Amino acid sequence: MMRVGIVGASGYTGVELARLLAGHPDIRLTVATSRQYAGKPLAEVFPNLRKRVDLLCENLSAEELVDRADFFFTAVPHKTAMDIVPRLLDASKKVVDLSADFRIRDATVYEAWYQEHTSPHLLGEAVYGLPELYRAQVRTARLTANPGCYPTSVILAVTPLLRAGLIDPATLIIDSKSGTSGAGRAASVGTLFCEVTDGFRPYKVGGAHRHIPEIEQELSLAAGTPVTVSFTPHLLPISRGILSTIYATLTEAGRTADLQALYEQTYGNEPFVRVLPAGTVPATQHVRGSNCCDLSSARDARTGRLIVMSAIDNIVKGASGQAVQNMNLMCGFPETAGLLGAPFFP
Repeated sequence: MMRVGIVGASGYTGVELARLLAGHPDIRLTVATSRQYAGKPLAEVFPNLRKRVDLLCENLSAEELVDRADFFFTAVPHKTAMDIVPRLLDASKKVVDLSADFRIRDATVYEAWYQEHTSPHLLGEAVYGLPELYRAQVRTARLTANPGCYPTSVILAVTPLLRAGLIDPATLIIDSKSGTSGAGRAASVGTLFCEVTDGFRPYKVGGAHRHIPEIEQELSLAAGTPVTVSFTPHLLPISRGILSTIYATLTEAGRTADLQALYEQTYGNEPFVRVLPAGTVPATQHVRGSNCCDLSSARDARTGRLIVMSAIDNIVKGASGQAVQNMNLMCGFPETAGLLGAPFFP
């Protein structure tokens, strides 16, 4: 059994990692860190883990951590990750980082959207952890940068079209909606029940969301040319889920292409991407609690545009489930280990 540690176990991604790892057949969770809850049982902080996880939260330095596990998930805020990940790697540990610190390949771009990067030497080594696109690279990685939730939903939906030249990348408009867990567990007026329920609103309007450079980086690679997108996120009055609706103008080739066949050929053998039957649309309640991404598309013949729809659970395929999927690849376990539970319903 491989020993696994969670650095930053007190947030939603941390508890979801613990939940998924508790049912993994090949690992043993041996350490979970939290400054806020140091000394408390993790199952007291998150009662859903009772009789599933028997660990105390600890406040440990990197030097104290390295002997406690063989593999680490760093579920900490950006900036914090870039400080601790190099020390774990120096101790010959493998890491999946769930922050944004190693997703952006260009340090200048990262610093324009976040802050100074103190470990830029690792950016060229970190593998962008979207297994459906980079499975071979993830298998040999010692550091995998787990993608963001919105980027996961968008990149899986759009990449096949850009690679095949079926849409005009200059026309991409991305309209995404997320449940409130995407804002994290820290108390905030904007995510209080009374502020969110019975309402629906956009935020970070006007190209201000920090996931934009990540989306543009990966779509540019798929298109073979720089891609700039219009991206507007919205806050849904639900706890889990992302629904992205993406609009683009079809190219001449795209107008006659069999898009259903393209998606089925691209993702037909993928364990966690479900291409829906033609005429069926994805819904957040059909992926809730799972590592699945549901995809479908529809043509608007009147405007010549394509509409692509994508649904994921933002905490699972958008964060912790995908992180476990990456760990499985990095460590030679079956890719689906610990992740085959069907979505929650209702």
